[in-house]
Amino acid sequence: MSGNELTPSYIRLLQSGELVQRADQAMEHLFACDGCAWHCKVNRRGGELGKCRTGELVWVSSYGPHLGEERLLSGRKGSGTIFFTHCNLACQYCQNYTISQADNGEEMDPLELAAIMVELQEFGCHNINLVSPSHVVPQILTALTLAAQAGLRLPLVYNSGGYDSLDMLRLLDGVVDIYMPDMKYADEEIARKYSRIPDYPQVNRAVVQEMYRQVGDLQIEGGLAFRGLLVRHLVLPNRLAGTPETVRFLAEEISKNTYLNLMDQYHPSFQAHLFPELSRRISREEYQEAIHLARLAGLHRLDQLAP
Repeated sequence: MSGNELTPSYIRLLQSGELVQRADQAMEHLFACDGCAWHCKVNRRGGELGKCRTGELVWVSSYGPHLGEERLLSGRKGSGTIFFTHCNLACQYCQNYTISQADNGEEMDPLELAAIMVELQEFGCHNINLVSPSHVVPQILTALTLAAQAGLRLPLVYNSGGYDSLDMLRLLDGVVDIYMPDMKYADEEIARKYSRIPDYPQVNRAVVQEMYRQVGDLQIEGGLAFRGLLVRHLVLPNRLAGTPETVRFLAEEISKNTYLNLMDQYHPSFQAHLFPELSRRISREEYQEAIHLARLAGLHRLDQLAP
């Protein structure tokens, strides 16, 4: 493995001056915001708020080394997670609802966000893990430019709910090293009911295709991921997540080498009690069925959290 392959993608753009240009282009989108797939068209730089309830500055709920992410990201020293407040989804069972649905956080300018990135590197983290970044890509690009100029050299992980703007993703081409999107639903009506989101499956699949086009299959060196696509799929009770369709799409439209984390940690939270079909944990049989379906589709790189 050459040193160039392990160098974060954004360093080349920094050296050519293009990273600054990308950040400037992204910030222009905030005047009539189309920063995520909602395309609210509000003027966030003028103080208007759209679905994400976030203006020109980012809100950060917390940050620090995280050992609870996928082992290929957390390693021994932790993934350098930055949890952004608010979300462009409204999942009624969200286990982080105090972050995603409330104003639990601190407003920060790009210089402050850049300082966090550098601090996480100084902690010894293996990467910078941007959690729920879909609605703040312009601000992230601006902060990343400052952080890279200050010596940041860690791989960048884009950890999203999968309802992203293709325009923003194209500005991230050559910037993000590891894409880690959710694939939450395969059915539009189910997505609308439980996450208050329209056209999720169509948008989500186009997003995953674009992410894969940019970074390809997940690459690993020394037990740590350094580039590629890692997909998360939360198994829901009563087959509500549409696992058969999701694994078939990944195997047939993306790659049979897709690294898939089949997550078994669903538990009723937030507003889940309003939906009887979501009011219990998944069974062992439901999880084993999801594993079987993934293997049957031809996916063989599975991160299984349950035995």
